[in-house]
Amino acid sequence: MKLRDRSLPDFPWDSLAGAKARASAHPDGIVDLSVGTPVDPTPEVGRRALAEASDAPGYPTVWGTPALRAAIRDYLADRWGSLPIADEGVLPVIGTKEIVAALPHLLGLGAGDTIVIPRIAYPTYEVGGRLVGAEVVPCDDPGQIADLRPGLVWINSPANPHGEILSADQLAAWVRYCRERGAVLASDECYGEFGWDAEPVSVLHPDVNQGSLEGLLAVHSLSKRSNVAGYRAGFLAGDAELVSGLRELRKHAGGIVPAPVQAAMVALLGDRDHVAEQRERYLRRRALLRPALEASGFRVVHSEGSLYLWCTRGESGRVSVDWLAERGILVAPGDFYGPESGDFVRVGLTATDERIAAAAARLTAG
Repeated sequence: MKLRDRSLPDFPWDSLAGAKARASAHPDGIVDLSVGTPVDPTPEVGRRALAEASDAPGYPTVWGTPALRAAIRDYLADRWGSLPIADEGVLPVIGTKEIVAALPHLLGLGAGDTIVIPRIAYPTYEVGGRLVGAEVVPCDDPGQIADLRPGLVWINSPANPHGEILSADQLAAWVRYCRERGAVLASDECYGEFGWDAEPVSVLHPDVNQGSLEGLLAVHSLSKRSNVAGYRAGFLAGDAELVSGLRELRKHAGGIVPAPVQAAMVALLGDRDHVAEQRERYLRRRALLRPALEASGFRVVHSEGSLYLWCTRGESGRVSVDWLAERGILVAPGDFYGPESGDFVRVGLTATDERIAAAAARLTAG
């Protein structure tokens, strides 16, 4: 049986095979700064909680344990100054990529509906729209799409790939736009703990949402915050009626976070020390890698947050990918993230201190 054609693009990372082979041939080995997967140890507090909960013979619930729901609500209030969130307004998910891809389907969107995504964007926003046959419109300014009535709007701050951080005023403009049209506003805040040149703000904050969570979803992940990408640990929070509807749908589909992972999430959300330690690691790597890139002729744009440096040398990003691969450094081309990004590359900070130092040395050596 042949799968129905959904007109999806080829999986972008497959196109890096040649560059990866060239980078891997470097005498001192590859420095892979392309994917952005965490490489530092999972914090002991999370590993211990996971192990202690490993005797889990029964099925966990889609809604998560009361302890996890409380930990999510406490984290959002203490760290992000959120409005009080009802217990029904939080939902654990199996990492956030799956919910990004599935949200249009869960909301009942399809052909004839419109989904707005950032102009430079994580590819899965578009994939989710294309999976249901909706029209996907890239836009960063609600004033430019006043005539549209989308069903779903995605925003992302700090953004992947380019690290832009939206101000409270920019976020509030999107909240007003969506409410005037009855659209769901989904705010991807997975990189929120990593603001460097500006402080990220959540749509759950009253300065942004005018004291109401109506129509709002905040999307969070522990993958980068707590180095648990392998656990697939994320959550949604916001409008209780909306989240409750998503929860009921996910009951039918079996969207359940494993019980030991839920226990680890409780422990990790309650601990800030490991987050501060990880921030310091990334700051050190950023301070080493950015000037080395600039010394090699790259201009760093945005990059005020997240775990990447968004760079250009005024040439095709694919040319830059090849130039860096000859030096044993693998990065992601900008064309992964939209047609307007072809002259850029995304350079991750997610490599060990030793590998970041090796990349910096190669760049400054010429």
